[in-house]
This record gives sequence, C-alpha cells and structure tokens, in this order.
Amino acid sequence: MGFARQLIASISDDEFEWFRQHWRLLGRRSQKPPAGDWTTWLLIGGRGSGKTRAGAEWVRQLAAEGVAPIALVSETITEAVSVMVRGPSGILAVSREEERPILRDNMLIWTTGAEALLLGASDPDRFRGPQFAAAWCDELGKWPHAEAAWDMLQFGLRLGERPRQLVTTTPRPTKLLKRLMAEPGTVTVRMTTRENERWLASAFLKAIVARYEHTVLGRQELEGELIEDRPDALWRREMFRRDEGAELGRIVVAVDPPATGRKSSDACGIVVAGRSGNGAVVLADMSFGPARPEQWARAAVAAFHEFGADCIVAETNQGGDMVKAMIAQQDADVPVRGVHASRGKWVRAEPVAALYANGRVVHRDGLTALEDEMCAFGADGMADGHSPDRVDALVWALTELMLGGGEPRVRGI
Repeated sequence: MGFARQLIASISDDEFEWFRQHWRLLGRRSQKPPAGDWTTWLLIGGRGSGKTRAGAEWVRQLAAEGVAPIALVSETITEAVSVMVRGPSGILAVSREEERPILRDNMLIWTTGAEALLLGASDPDRFRGPQFAAAWCDELGKWPHAEAAWDMLQFGLRLGERPRQLVTTTPRPTKLLKRLMAEPGTVTVRMTTRENERWLASAFLKAIVARYEHTVLGRQELEGELIEDRPDALWRREMFRRDEGAELGRIVVAVDPPATGRKSSDACGIVVAGRSGNGAVVLADMSFGPARPEQWARAAVAAFHEFGADCIVAETNQGGDMVKAMIAQQDADVPVRGVHASRGKWVRAEPVAALYANGRVVHRDGLTALEDEMCAFGADGMADGHSPDRVDALVWALTELMLGGGEPRVRGI
C-alpha cells in the first residue's frame, strides 16, 4: 500500500472530508487549469484518471469567482446530471455544504447567484439562444452530432472578459477532437488511469487495469492515448454505424478456431451476425482465448442458442472434421457449415470491407475490441502483430450472410 493510501486509511471520516475538499492540496498539477492565455483546456484521460473531479472543481471555482452563466454539456442532459452534477466526483460532491448549489430543472443555482445550464449534445438546437461565460464539456469523444453541438456552443460563449471552456474526455479519433487539438487556443493535457490509483479500488486496478494494459483498448481507455486508424487498414472508424433496432432475418455464429489449445496459441474468434433487409447487423463478439477445443465449441454452441441462430459457420483449415466433431459433442443437433480458406486473409476481407463502405453493415453496442482489431488489420494479414481472430470470424459471418446467398426469414431478438 502506497503512502497516500496509508494516510487516507488512517484518518477519520471528518478529516477525510476536510482533506478531500481542499483541492489545492489534493489535486494533481494535471487536474488544475494550465497557465497562459488559452481558450480551450482539453483534458484527455483514461477511465478513472480524475477528469470529472477536475471539471467539477473548475466549475466550483468559477462559480465562487462569479464567472457565470456556465454551460454544462454532456451527451445527454441525463448524463450531465448523473455524472457532472450528482456523480461521486461531480459538482455537488466536491462542494462544501454551505456553498452547495441547488439543481432546479436543468439549472444549477449557487447561493452567490451564479448559474449553470445543463445541455445535451444530442440536441444541438437547444444551444441556440443561451449565452455563457464558460463551459465544461464532458466526454466529447462520444457526442452525437458533435460538430454541430460544438459550433452552436461557440456562438453562445461570448460573455465576460475571457470566455473559456474545459473539455474532459476519453480519447476517440473523431474529427472534432483532432480539430480542437490543432487549434492555436487549445492547451492539451493528458492523464492516465495509473496517475489516480490512490483513489481507485484495488480490485479495479487488478482486474481491469492489469488485463487491458498495453492493449489497443487499454492504450485508449487507460493511457488516454488517441488511437489513429492504420493508414493501410481496410476499415476506418468512421465506417462503423450503430444498429437502431433493425428487424433481423437469418442469424449465424461464425467461429475461427485456434490450431491448438496451448497458452501460446491464438484466441478463438466467435462473432454473431444477422441479416437485415439488404444489409447485416453484427450482434456480438464473443471471442476469447486461448481456449481448448471443448471450450470454444461450448462457447459457440451457447452463442447459437442465445441468439437463436440458424447455423454455426466454422473455418476448417485447422482441424478439418475435428471442428465439426467438437461442436457435435456439445450439441449434435446444431447445424454446422464448414468453410475452408483458400485465399489470404486480406483478399477474403476486401469484399466484406466494401459492404461497410457502402453502409450495408451496422454494429450493436459493445464491439470496441472487434472494431479496434478491424482498424488495425493491415495488408500483412495481421492486426498489431497478432492474428486477427475476431476479424476472421467477422469475415466468415458476413460472407455467409451477404456474399453466399440464401433468403432471409424475418425474426426479432
């Protein structure tokens, strides 16, 4: 246990509350406003790195100084309330009782008369009309209609001697985020999850941080690194569209089994997709590994039943009839379609990437690891130096649904 953790564990609840509210002693340099004449303070950080606390403390200080009105912008007003205002590191939590503002409708009101208006980036038209002296924008990387909402906010940021704004976000390579980083009035500060570990649960550090450190997802979500698309990749992040409840037809589970079940072997790619009209929906990525044959066969059959699939599509290059036999051992009634790769990974993937380019494939939420691998998949047939098992399974699933024929039948899940 580090010194800071020992100190926190040894003090009383009253002492802890006093310590927690003295931001000048508690806050890290990266969490405090940078020096200089800036317009936008862009605070990019990993999960749990202290971004929200930094934003809440900045707004609290502005209100104390009479800088108002302030815009509090999140993806939705509900998120603004639950994270920026009422969250464990939000404005109400960091404020002393005697200075704590009141939330009335979508407005925070301080005893000093300062006010902050909560806005949702999902409705840019709401930005028309209000004027502000400052703004705190949270998780800009996942705003819908981000550029429209941001531009409308800038028109309203016109009160006071020096209107300023703070952006706290986990990085995503969006056009707006890259644009802000390049603007001369922006000061970009980066923070990592590890920097804030004294305030994080040990279980989180062991289970999540240790698991994802040094992965593409971990570099983005923990290290606060802006992950750009690979220049020669078949897929770009802008090609990924979200499913809006499409009606589903034929559903398949595609499996790219590893050659062996040893610790050093590749993971098993398992991807579920369904036909929808003249397109397809990628429903789930259940890849894991390394896995023994009975483990991936059990997982594939479980996915088959969970999604009510029509068949399992399995690559048979590594094992031939053994692949079908392993699935049959788990459930002999599950239809299995064996597919054999006679061409390279890149060549097989090109027609599937074309479907994305034409807007015919959409994704359900929760496919970040698959999307990362797709954007890292290069002409060498590798993704960040590893076998693209998720991509292989995806390609087999969409080839079966979209490029291999078959009439869809309507269903819903």
